[in-house]
Amino acid sequence: MVVDQLSEDAADRLFQALSDATRRDIVRRVSGSPLSVSSLAAFYAMSFAAVQKHVAVLERASLITKEKRGREQLVTVHPKGLALARRLLDEYEEVWRQRTARITDILAEEPRKQTKEPS
Repeated sequence: MVVDQLSEDAADRLFQALSDATRRDIVRRVSGSPLSVSSLAAFYAMSFAAVQKHVAVLERASLITKEKRGREQLVTVHPKGLALARRLLDEYEEVWRQRTARITDILAEEPRKQTKEPS
């Protein structure tokens, strides 16, 4: 199971990174093609430094990578990081499907007859 192989800290970083709408948007934008941090900053009503912080959070979570080209830093999606997030979510979904199925089975069971003698 991927969940067992991944440290709690790594899973926390991954989900914390994806919990923010701006960071999810950055991942979406760089999924199509690499963009410089300054190009990304033009899309948001925040400072360049704030965008850099978002990029750093995504990089620590292994969802994106930065590559220095000349004076620019190009941001690209890290496919293995996204695949890991998908697998983690799939595993959590399977756990909850199994629990739901078990609850359904329990609710579908015939009520047990009372074995208690009347007093």
